[in-house]
Amino acid sequence: MNKAEILEIRKQFNPDRCTIDHLCGCYVDYEKKKRLTFRKAFGSLPDEEMYKYLDIFSHTLSGTLGKNLIPLAFPTEQEEAGGNQEFLLRLRDSHLTDDALLEELYDRIIGNYENAENYYIIVAHAVYDVPGRTTDGLEMEDASDEIYDYMLCSICPVKLSKAALGYNETENVIEDRYRDWVVEAPVKGFLFPAFIDRTADIHNMLYYSKKPEDIQPVFIEALFGGMPPLSAPEQRELFDAVVETAVGEDGSYELVRSIHEQLAERISDHADDEEPYALDKHEVRALLTDSGVPEERLEQVDRHYREIAGTEDAELVASNIARTRGFEVETPDVVIKVKPDRSDLVETRIIDGRPCIVIEVNGRVEVNGVSVRA
Repeated sequence: MNKAEILEIRKQFNPDRCTIDHLCGCYVDYEKKKRLTFRKAFGSLPDEEMYKYLDIFSHTLSGTLGKNLIPLAFPTEQEEAGGNQEFLLRLRDSHLTDDALLEELYDRIIGNYENAENYYIIVAHAVYDVPGRTTDGLEMEDASDEIYDYMLCSICPVKLSKAALGYNETENVIEDRYRDWVVEAPVKGFLFPAFIDRTADIHNMLYYSKKPEDIQPVFIEALFGGMPPLSAPEQRELFDAVVETAVGEDGSYELVRSIHEQLAERISDHADDEEPYALDKHEVRALLTDSGVPEERLEQVDRHYREIAGTEDAELVASNIARTRGFEVETPDVVIKVKPDRSDLVETRIIDGRPCIVIEVNGRVEVNGVSVRA
């Protein structure tokens, strides 16, 4: 799925556009025991309750694609009878009316989701009548020839509200406020099937994790099958390890800066792409070549890439591995932060026989907020 397709589905979580027909839920305590299960017609909910659910669903499709929102493709064996995809298809096609299938979904989540607190599993089913579009990209509500039948699952922490004083309007007093259990914004979730080329793609789905560093690979593997992708922090660690291998112990500041500039240039070239720009092993090698890494070092990168990544097919989303917010030079005693596009202001030199980092002064200079002469 790309950004436009995700946004199109998110727009459905609006009272005027909502096409959700069934809503199911399971409240799980910290001991992994089911405390409550239910199924309701979504249209029967009071307005205020409905709005809160729609907000949860919208959050489940929020964040950065490739970081918080992770596309997953089902392995071939998972599409056979008894596979995870086949199970999810049966659940979707039941419109969430099969209690046995719902209980199996809850059990799979509870058995593999790592969480030491109470949480609330919410599953919604919807049928979206996809409007046609003109060649100019304008929607034609009365020209639909595609139905997107899908389900969305959200997992929300349930936490006790904070202790505080409150105003009792009836008694006209300030007193200790009653503490109750509150359903918070989702931290995990998934959309099945994926919405690709504005149609249902049962071979793919979209996984959501509020914290990119906590995608829970065991949970992904148990629910959807196959090896989960590297998380955003793991992708950055992999890229840094590859760069260290390419640069070597004697690598220069200028070479690392060149790699940074080449990556930034590639990201700029793909800024208008709907899907996140990602680099595979061959593109990483091309990046290092264009940055001036010697051929003999590249051979070591080829040998080590699989060892570091665990697979030669690992892709690195550019926004996950680039330092787009700053360029940092650090020594044991000094940290220098530079705007990403002005790394050229910093260079290394030998002065009086000592290796030095030199910063070009191009304008005013401040020390602790006080202007000084350069």
